[in-house]
This record gives sequence, C-alpha cells and structure tokens, in this order.
Amino acid sequence: MDASPDFPRQSRAPVFNMPGVVTASIAVIVAIQAIREYLLSDVRDIQVVLDLALVPARWTVWFDPSRVAEVIQAAASGDPDVAAMREAFARYVTGQQSLEPWTLATYALLHGSWMHVLFNSVWLAAFGTPVARRCGAWRYGALALAGILAGGLLHILIDPLSATPLVGASAGISALMAAAARFVFQPPVSGYGTQPWQRPAHRPAETIPELLRNRTVVSFLAIWFVTNLLFGIVSLPLGAESAAVAWDAHLGGFIAGFLLFPLLDRKFPPTR
Repeated sequence: MDASPDFPRQSRAPVFNMPGVVTASIAVIVAIQAIREYLLSDVRDIQVVLDLALVPARWTVWFDPSRVAEVIQAAASGDPDVAAMREAFARYVTGQQSLEPWTLATYALLHGSWMHVLFNSVWLAAFGTPVARRCGAWRYGALALAGILAGGLLHILIDPLSATPLVGASAGISALMAAAARFVFQPPVSGYGTQPWQRPAHRPAETIPELLRNRTVVSFLAIWFVTNLLFGIVSLPLGAESAAVAWDAHLGGFIAGFLLFPLLDRKFPPTR
C-alpha cells in the first residue's frame, strides 16, 4: 500500500519563479533603460533625466531662492575637468525655479547604466520576492514607494546643494530588504519537519527586541550598514563615468521599510 500523502499534481514550472509584480517591476526598469539607450537621442535622453531625476538643488532653491549662489559655488568645486560643466548644469537647474515634485518618485525609474540596472534587478528579485509573496502586490508596492520617497527626502536633507541628478531604484529596494529582514531570518519552529507540508504557516514579523536577539539579523544589518558606508565614500562605475553611491537614499529607504513593514504586514495567527 502506498502510504505517501496524495498531493495535487504540480503544474508546469514558470519561466520566472517570482511573483508577477516583482517580474513586472524588473521588466519596467529594463524597458526604460532600453528605450533610453536604443531609441532616444542624446538630447532627448538628457531631457528625460532633467524631467524625471531627483536634483536636490532644485528643491533647495525652490524653498529658499537665496541659496542659488551656494549651489553654483558647490557645483564649481572639485575636479576642474568637469567643474565648468557641473556649474553650467547647476545654473540651468537653479534658473528654472521649479519644484517638479513628481521627481521624488520618478527618479527610481531611471538608472545610470546597464550594470546599474543589473545590480538592482538582482537585489529586487532576491528581496522583493519574499515580501511580495508574504504581503501581496499592493503592500509590496506601497513599501517600495515609501522607501523611494523616504530615500529621496533624506538625500535632499543631507546634500541640499547637490546639482547631481539622483537616479536608481535602490532606495525602494533597500526598503524591501529591511522588510524582508523582519521575517526571513526567523529560526525554525520546533516540532515541525523539513518537508513543505510539515512547515508551519507564516508567523508574525519579529519585534525589534526579537530581532536584536537574532544573530543572523544582527549580522545582516551590520553588513548592510558597513557596505553602504563604504560604497558611499568610493566611486563605482554605475554610469558613463564613476559616481558615488547615494548611501543616504539607501539609508532613508531602509529605515522606512523597517519601520513601516509591521503596519503593512498581513496579520497571522500566533504559532502554537
């Protein structure tokens, strides 16, 4: 007699073993990068960056027009080979005197290069997948958007005179990383086997005291903060030329995801 449990027939494995919303997110940023690279002229692409990227100086000058001279002076400092170009760009941005509030979100749609897109796609697949599976599409989207907004705001507050456009979905991905850290490293529950049908249902996210007692979580958080600090003080080839990583935007997104996840998480019954 066959004593094995009668499980439902498995359907054909999908091409992408990710939730649809995560696959769609990656497809969007890849498609936008492809359009910019292969369909738009250089002039039109620059206009897209001006219209959609987040420029802290634009926000600073809109709220305080008296700081125009500070922005131009900051742009003209540094490497003399590009100082003139940076100063000209700063004069153009500050001369517009427009806030363009949508850029606080749309900057996440643009990337500096294919390598930049690749890095973010890998991290989005790794950490967006568990969040989307646990929380559903709209909660996943809300967490990512909250991280993008928080990352952009913190970047403006920390570097208000910068006329360098901020691009990339890293702040939103950092929010998903922080959200995932609150439940993916939970220790196994005793009394259950290792097979899928023997595993307990989802458990509530760990509280902050529980996280601090979880060595895996503490190690993950320490590595994340250290690597972001290191990447923030060196230049990486994410665009046409080396550019510093916006560590402050990553930090803002991470904090937003970490704090907001319990509010957006689905409610689960306690584990017996």
